[in-house]
Amino acid sequence: MKHMHSQWLVVFALMLGGAAQDVASFEKRVTVKTLDNGLTVVLMRRPEAPVFSFQIVVDAGDSQDPKGQSGLAHMFEHMAFKGTEVIGTKDYAKEKIVLEQLEKAYLAYDIEKRKIIGRDEKKLATLEKEWKDLVDKADEFVKPNEFGELIENHGGTGLNAGTSMDETSYYYSLPANQMELWAYLESSRFLHPVYRQFYKERNVVVEERRMRVDSSPIGRLVEQVLATAYVAHPYQVSGIGWPSEIMGVTATEASEFFKTYYTPSNMVVAVVGDIQINQTMDIIQRYFGRIPKGPKAPDLRTVEPPQTAERTVVLREKGQPWYLEVYHRPAYTDPDDAVYDAITDLMSNGRTSRLYRSLVRDKKLALFAGGEGGFPGNKYPNLFLFFAVPSQGKTPQQVAEAIHEEIEKLKTKDISDEELQMIKTRAKANLLRGLADNQGLASQLSEAQLRYNDWRELFRQVDRIEKVSKADIKRVATQTFVPNNRTVAIIETEQKTQAAVKGDK
Repeated sequence: MKHMHSQWLVVFALMLGGAAQDVASFEKRVTVKTLDNGLTVVLMRRPEAPVFSFQIVVDAGDSQDPKGQSGLAHMFEHMAFKGTEVIGTKDYAKEKIVLEQLEKAYLAYDIEKRKIIGRDEKKLATLEKEWKDLVDKADEFVKPNEFGELIENHGGTGLNAGTSMDETSYYYSLPANQMELWAYLESSRFLHPVYRQFYKERNVVVEERRMRVDSSPIGRLVEQVLATAYVAHPYQVSGIGWPSEIMGVTATEASEFFKTYYTPSNMVVAVVGDIQINQTMDIIQRYFGRIPKGPKAPDLRTVEPPQTAERTVVLREKGQPWYLEVYHRPAYTDPDDAVYDAITDLMSNGRTSRLYRSLVRDKKLALFAGGEGGFPGNKYPNLFLFFAVPSQGKTPQQVAEAIHEEIEKLKTKDISDEELQMIKTRAKANLLRGLADNQGLASQLSEAQLRYNDWRELFRQVDRIEKVSKADIKRVATQTFVPNNRTVAIIETEQKTQAAVKGDK
């Protein structure tokens, strides 16, 4: 009952426009400290149940992959589950020697393989056998999945991680009495990472790519629209990476990526649940404080040049047609970021959204339709996405026309008072839902602390949406949704394409 009572207090504080009141209540329960090595720690006591959740977020994602090494951030995420010098090994002293031999052998093979002129195929075959034999030898020391099993055996749930364009996150939940175990495990895998089974794991990532991109029409379409909408910025490369580059990255390159981006000053740890703040901070200091201090990772230099002409991609395939269009928009730090959020909600949020009502319900042109305001990431200038899946017998061109009609309404007519109020009410409700459990809180607090250097921005985002006006929406739509700023991507069915060709003749 105590939990339900406090939750309803949050509801009323938010719904009555009292975000500031709720920040005040959170300030009493949230503690932030930067350790001597630069690591930022966010703690929140929430004693409703004897458990805690955490999120470690690293300010490095797919867009930080070095040139020619796409997929490397994702690869390191995989490595973080392979264990440590103590966990996941039968004899690390011997395993370490073999891993060093393996890397030396692989690099020799890699140098020979990359030769354009003068490559010795016989030598290459010998070098390939040598490193693959060492892979088998290294596997003899591995205890598979020991890291995850250790967590599960101590009551852990939800063990997972994720790599986005902008960051990499690690998270799960544990009973409250396992705090020291958690601190030991999590600090250990970032203190001395072991590149165990690295070359086998590359094959796993390639298989992920086959499922998410190569075998998925929409995956292929998204990859093509990013490669077309961007000509310079790393958002151009879909997060999973190009096959040749995934299969080309080395454990040495993964180690360099780790040294550059997995520094304490580039990470935020948030812990929420039934914790004692001072005791938890002492434990975190003891274990995470072992990680050596390092410089804040360098930010990207590349700025995408303005788009000056409409671009179009057409995939001709069997199966379901699709329609996408994207427009360049500023990063999350832009003063109009809340306006873009409001437009996303207005156009795409559920069955009351404009796109659903027009394209799906009324005109029956599409099976579903929607949009997204921060695609494929939002740390850097990104894309506003509109999409629709045509109904049977309807074409991508027809849904495109209908989407453009709705966009023109944004530019020429004020939205209604009811629509504007609904946008603002939903923003408050969405915030509330994200604060409903330990994991949601740990995620949102760590994200806000990382991006803004202040978790309170979680609530200020709602305040900024509250200030969005009808004129703001019209202004931003007018300056953003213009043909020269647009990239279109279409999946056309082969049958329709062939019919159109016959008609032209």
